[in-house]
Amino acid sequence: MTDTQTIISALRKVNDPELHQDIVSLNMVRNISLDSGKLAFEIVLTTPACPLRETIDQDVRSALAGFSDIEEIEIDWGAEVRSTVSREGGPSPIEGVKNIIAVGSNKGGVGKSTVSTNLAVALAKLGAKVGIIDADITGPNIPTMLGITEGIQSEGNVGLHPIEAHGVSAASIGFVLPQGTPVVWRGPMIGSGVRQLMRDIQWEEIDYLIIDLPPGTSDASMTMAQDALIAGVVIVSSPQKVAIEDARKAVGMFDRLSVPIFGIIENMSGDIFGHGGARDAAEELGIEFLGDLPLDSSIRKGSDEGIPIVVAEPDSTIASSFIGLAEQVASRCSVLQFAGEEARL
Repeated sequence: MTDTQTIISALRKVNDPELHQDIVSLNMVRNISLDSGKLAFEIVLTTPACPLRETIDQDVRSALAGFSDIEEIEIDWGAEVRSTVSREGGPSPIEGVKNIIAVGSNKGGVGKSTVSTNLAVALAKLGAKVGIIDADITGPNIPTMLGITEGIQSEGNVGLHPIEAHGVSAASIGFVLPQGTPVVWRGPMIGSGVRQLMRDIQWEEIDYLIIDLPPGTSDASMTMAQDALIAGVVIVSSPQKVAIEDARKAVGMFDRLSVPIFGIIENMSGDIFGHGGARDAAEELGIEFLGDLPLDSSIRKGSDEGIPIVVAEPDSTIASSFIGLAEQVASRCSVLQFAGEEARL
């Protein structure tokens, strides 16, 4: 008769396709029970945005198919997002935040804020707890794109709290300024503003904090990279040559600052700006190509109306592309976390 140890032995043959270890050793299998032919247990993934859940499910059922006394298999899926592993001599984590993902490019106007907003909302739709910081101090757009009109909340002496919209907790200097007010700050003040958004906001159990960076390699980007433990960065570029040239500079900056690069995504891809430039750059630079997003009026409309396309048109091809990007980013976080934990053993 099949017992718990026999089941565990069978499940040791199932590997996580990305972490390349069996799901038992990774402590993903929990609370096994077998009663009257019904086998039930939990599988706890490293992220709710796991892109390979179906593969793991199929492999698990195949591994258990040979047991004649198991008539039904019930799997309760869960997720526990691990925190980015601190690097020796590096910055400290932000309290209440497990992973920080920066979105940047050396070029303005390539759609960093659009990608940041929809990436954050996509991760939230997949079940993660998500925050977003608008680090573009002099040109904050996240309030508009998320449809937020109220300011950052303060509760007595316990600090500032982000505003939630579309399942995402957001912080932006745009929340505390009258609409249309210019931010005329010198470099040190910009760096201080970014630091306050990261450290003075009361973040609560955030799995992924997206930081929407301003263009260029200036104070905001440097402050973020030097003062916060960054899991990785997503580089955004449009296809044309001038944007790709600046994207290369962004890659060089983050390399110099020892920030892992998750890859590059081509935004506004199509007949007007061209197609394939970011893919070619990714191959040349030896980084991942994370896909392309079309130049489409529905993306612009969603941003203008404060309803990201992932929410406005959840069944669209474009929304699926953002969901795919979110899965890739979450996967890269898990792989790097696991590698960091292994290195410390």
